[in-house]
Amino acid sequence: MIKIVFYIVLLLLSQFVSAQKEVVRDSIATGLDEVVIQKELKTFTSKNGIIKIDVANSVLTSIPNTVDLLAKLPKVQLSANGEAITLIGKGEPLLYIDKQKASMDDLNNLSVTDVKTIEIIDNPSAKYESEGRAVILITRKILKKDGFQATVNENASFKTYFNNYLNTNLAFKKSNWEFRANMAFNDRHQWEGNSNDFSIPDAGIISDYKVTVKTKRKQYIAGAGLFYKINEDDYFSFNISNRYQTDGDDFVTNTNYKRSGDFSSIASVNKSDESRNFFTSFLNYTTKFKNSASQLFTGLQYSTFGNASKNSISNILPDSSPLLVQNRKQDFNVDVLSVRADFESKFNKEIKWESGVLYLKAIATTGLDIANFENSGVMGSDYKHNEQNTALYTQLSGIFRKVSWNVGLRAENTYVKGRYREANAVKTDKNYTTLFPKLKFSTEVDSSKTISVNYSRSINRPDYSATNQGSTYINRYFLFAGNINLDPTITNEFSTVFQYKDKSVSLMFYSNKNPVYYGFNYDSQQNVLTFQSVNYNKEAGFNIEMNLPFRSGFWTAQNVASLIQNKVEDVNAVTNASKPYLYLYSNHMFALPKQLNVSLTGWALSQRNEGVLRKNALVVIDCSVSKTFFQNWVCTLSCNDVFHQMHFTEQFSVDGVNSKVNYYTDTREVAIALKYSFGTIKNSAYKEKSIDENAGRIK
Repeated sequence: MIKIVFYIVLLLLSQFVSAQKEVVRDSIATGLDEVVIQKELKTFTSKNGIIKIDVANSVLTSIPNTVDLLAKLPKVQLSANGEAITLIGKGEPLLYIDKQKASMDDLNNLSVTDVKTIEIIDNPSAKYESEGRAVILITRKILKKDGFQATVNENASFKTYFNNYLNTNLAFKKSNWEFRANMAFNDRHQWEGNSNDFSIPDAGIISDYKVTVKTKRKQYIAGAGLFYKINEDDYFSFNISNRYQTDGDDFVTNTNYKRSGDFSSIASVNKSDESRNFFTSFLNYTTKFKNSASQLFTGLQYSTFGNASKNSISNILPDSSPLLVQNRKQDFNVDVLSVRADFESKFNKEIKWESGVLYLKAIATTGLDIANFENSGVMGSDYKHNEQNTALYTQLSGIFRKVSWNVGLRAENTYVKGRYREANAVKTDKNYTTLFPKLKFSTEVDSSKTISVNYSRSINRPDYSATNQGSTYINRYFLFAGNINLDPTITNEFSTVFQYKDKSVSLMFYSNKNPVYYGFNYDSQQNVLTFQSVNYNKEAGFNIEMNLPFRSGFWTAQNVASLIQNKVEDVNAVTNASKPYLYLYSNHMFALPKQLNVSLTGWALSQRNEGVLRKNALVVIDCSVSKTFFQNWVCTLSCNDVFHQMHFTEQFSVDGVNSKVNYYTDTREVAIALKYSFGTIKNSAYKEKSIDENAGRIK
C-alpha cells in the first residue's frame, strides 16, 4: 500500500508542477522583452489513444535488449518466462518494425541502438492485421548521408547470476546502395521458479510442489540487409537474420503428495540440453505508377524455427539415491512461407483507398520419444500441422470538414489440418472464413480538444508452438503440455477517446469468445495432472484510462492510470465475483547538466478478481543514471525491480481442480552498460517490410 501511495504522490506532484508552469507562463507573458528558446526533453507524447516514446534521445538506449526495453513502457507487461508481451486491458499486441509485422524473435534480433521511437497504438486501423487489438510500432533511426557508422554496446548485468550482452551494429551507404549488419553474443545465466498448491477433492488428492530452474544460455545473433533505391519512388530490398541459442537447464522439483491418506515426499531432477534456431529472410519490391498517385508493394518471405531438446529425469525418495525414471527427446520445427501485395491510391488530397492480398502456408512438425524406466515402457509420437491463410482487405480514409474517418473491412480464410503419423484419422480439421470490420471517426471540438469513436473486430490465433506435442516433466504426478485443440479468440471492441492538448481520457468495452487461459486435464488411470492452455467460454470487461504527460524544464514525465474490470467465465470453472482493479504507471526523466540523465520508473497493479481468475498485487520500481563522455561514449548504471516484487500468483478452480500457482522471476538487477559509436551516415533510405502477418505466432 505504501508503494502504491508513492506512485499516486508522484503522479499528483507532476501534474501540480505542470499546472504551476502554465500559471507562470500566463503571468509573465506580457513582460518579456527577449525570449530564449531551448529544446526540452520530450520522451513521451500522447494523442488520440497513441503513446509515443522517443527512445533515441533518452536513457532508454542503455537497456541491453529490445524486449527488456518494451517491458519498461506504459501498459506493457512481460510474461514470467520473458517470451510473450501483453498490454494492460488489451492482451497480446501486434508487433511492427518500421510499420512491418514482426515477432518476438525479431525483437531479440533488433538492437536498441537502432530504435528511434516506439508507439503504443490502442485503436489500430484496418491496414494492420486482424491478429490483435493493439499495435506496438517500432521505428528505426533514419540515417542521413553517405558514409560508415558503427556502434558497440557492452552490458554487464548482475541478477542472481552474472549476465553479459555484447553487440555491434554496422551501416554503410554509398549513392543508391545501403548495407546494414548486426552481430551479438549474449552469455546469460537465468534463474526462475514456480510452485503450485493444488487439490482434486473427488480423487482425495492434496499436493504441493516447488520447482526452480537454472539456465545457462548462449545466444548468437546475426543479420544483414541490402537496399537499393532504383529511383525516387521505386526500391528493392533483401534481408536475412538469424538467432541461435543453446540452453543447459537444471530443473529441481520438491513435491509433497497426499492421496486418500497416503503421504509421500519426492525430489525430481531434470537435466535438459536444448537448442533453438530462428531464421527469416524476405525480398521486397515497391513501385509507384507514373503520372498517378498510386503505389504497389510486393513481397516474399520465408521463416523457420527449430527447437530440439533432450531430458534426463531422476527421482529421489527420502533416504534413497537418485533413480533414473525417464529419458525424453523432443523436436519441433515450423516453416512459414508468405506472399503479399498491397496497393494504395489517392483520389484527391482528402480520400485514400488501400487494398491488399496475402497468402500464407505453414507446416509445423513435432517428434516426441519417451523411454520410461519405471514401467519399461517406450512411447513415440509424431504430429504434423498444416495451415493456410488467405486474406483480402480494403480500406477508405479521408477528411470531411472537421471529421476524419477510416472505414475498413478484412476477410480471412483459415484452413487447418493436423494428424499423428501413427493414426489414420485426422486429429484437427478446420476451415473457416471470418470478416473483420474496423471503423474510426474523429472530430475536432476546437484547436485543443478532439473526440474519437472506434469499433473493431479482431482475432487471436494460437501460436504454432501450441501444436508442439512435447511436455515438461515436473514430477511423476504433474506435467506442463501444449494443446493442439485450441480455437482462436474473437474480440469485439468499442472505445472512445477525449483528447485535451497532450492529455487524454479513454473508455473501452470489449468481449472475447473462446479466451485462452491455463486449465487442467486429470488422467485418473495414470494418476497424472496435466497443466495446459485451454479455451474458456467468454470474457468481457471495460477500461477507463487517463494519460497525463507533462514537461517542466529538465523534468519530463509520463503518467498512466487505468481502472479495469473484466470477468472470465467457463461452464467447467468456479466463477467468483468480478471487481475493478487499478493500474498505475509513472516514468520520470531528468536531463541534468553535463549530459547526465536520471530516470525513475514505477508501475503497480492492485489485486485482481476476474471471475474465474484471482491474481496478486504487484509494485515494481526501476531507476537508472546515464552519463555521456567525449560525445561518443555513454555509460549507464541501472537498478531494476529494486524491491524484488516481480512474482505472479494465480488462483482458480476448473474441471474439479483447485489451484494456486506462483511464478518467481529473476528481474532484480544491477547493470552497467557502456556504448561507443563512431562514423556518420545521412540521407538513408533503408527500408524493409516483413510480409508475414502471422510472424508473432512463430515460437
